[in-house]
Amino acid sequence: MAEGAAQLTGLKRENLIPADSFISDGGDFRDQFWPAGGAEAPVVAPEPVPEVSADPLLDAPEAEVAAAPEPEPEPVVEPEETPQQARASEAELSADDRELLQIALQWFGFYQGGIDGAFGKGTRNSMAAWQEALGLEPTGILTTRERATLVANYQAEVAEFGFAEVTEAEAGIQVTLPLALIEFDHYEPPFVHFRAKGGSGLTLVLISQPGDVAGLSGLYDILQTLEAMPLTGDRARTDRDFRIHGTSASRDSHAYAALSGGAIKGWMLISAPGQEDRDARIIQILESSFKSTGAAALDPGMVTLDDSARRGLLSGLEVRRPLFSRTGFFVDAAGSVVTTAEAVAQCGRITLEREVEATVAATDAAAGLAVLTPAARLAPPAVAEFQLLPDRIGAEIGVAGYSYEDRLPAPVLTFGALEESVGLNGEPGLKRLSLAALPGDAGGPVVDGAGAVVGMLLPAAADAGRDLPAGVAFAASSASVAAFLKGAGLTIREAERTEALPPSDLSDLARGMTVLVSCWE
Repeated sequence: MAEGAAQLTGLKRENLIPADSFISDGGDFRDQFWPAGGAEAPVVAPEPVPEVSADPLLDAPEAEVAAAPEPEPEPVVEPEETPQQARASEAELSADDRELLQIALQWFGFYQGGIDGAFGKGTRNSMAAWQEALGLEPTGILTTRERATLVANYQAEVAEFGFAEVTEAEAGIQVTLPLALIEFDHYEPPFVHFRAKGGSGLTLVLISQPGDVAGLSGLYDILQTLEAMPLTGDRARTDRDFRIHGTSASRDSHAYAALSGGAIKGWMLISAPGQEDRDARIIQILESSFKSTGAAALDPGMVTLDDSARRGLLSGLEVRRPLFSRTGFFVDAAGSVVTTAEAVAQCGRITLEREVEATVAATDAAAGLAVLTPAARLAPPAVAEFQLLPDRIGAEIGVAGYSYEDRLPAPVLTFGALEESVGLNGEPGLKRLSLAALPGDAGGPVVDGAGAVVGMLLPAAADAGRDLPAGVAFAASSASVAAFLKGAGLTIREAERTEALPPSDLSDLARGMTVLVSCWE
């Protein structure tokens, strides 16, 4: 009781029991007055008490279930036409609509025939190929929906390229160009330059110049010397036109030119690898739309530029240049060339006389010698004849060499004297010369007055600890060069003539055996 009283006191203190509440044991209740007559009050059954779960989440009232949304109606898909229905709807197409389908099929590379609106076997096969490429049944008859898809895709791509007809009156050319990807830049006869637009990485050059068959051949050679036209790729040439495709790790270029009424007209597209599909479509439009509008050609005098401005405008069309050029000379009738090992040590490719590809057949790094084999058999104007007799110290000698590398069209003769038959430290196989040579002369034949080869000029030795007087040069002896060539399997010629040649004959002989050796990346 004491504990109960204490709990009651606490509850009252905290106002948890109403003030008018009381406790009674019924001992002081009076007589019953309700209901009247003393009837017992109906017994009201207590409402059942819900069971209490240990999980409060189970005791939470149930959430009202949201009414399920009304299902959206299925889109109405028109049934595909049967081939008979497709052919019937196709018959109602206009001539322009039929040609448009052929143009679209051609655009995507499925059709190669003429644009005539006639749906023959070629057109049907191209339709089937297009259907098959899209995972459709290849019936060769396009349904209404398929025709709409094909044309819409074609028109979307055409809009993306921005094809528009361009007339260059000065150049005498009319052509459709992708003006969303390129824009006019400048004239630089014989070129009309269009630069890249919107980061397309595409440039285009229209070609227009007066010319004939010889001029066309010259242009063919010139374009292949440009940095923008890689050397690897297909080439095709006739007396009337030519086509060039050059590809490398950084460029993918195409060029075409043809004779037209006393002028040469054409184009060059310069792009990058990875854009072959895009470029193929551009080339397709170029070729189908390109027209010469007469004999008009770009006048070289229409633009006056100083050298620096000209170089800036021709950026990307500069003539391709080798890393450096040195000299060599013919040692047999097949065109084998001996030169210095230094001239070919780090070359991606090697050419002889600017155009003929060559490979290294043998090298002797210690002697500084290398022998080159041309890719095509050559007919040398002259072949070296080696003088293997004892030297005459103090004799006049000459060196034929490309002193200025590839800047001059022919070798230069530089005269000097034979000072010693060994090196400065007595090294055998060397000859010391008194000669004012330039780097491009290295590899050139050293000849005596009779035109016999007494050695091969070596590059100037780099010696950080010594600075030799001007005019000191060294050559590999004729005996060491001959031994190297024999070891490489070549048969050399030994000199028999000992009498001196007239200066003009000596010059012709020395220049005839001398070869420009160029080293490229």
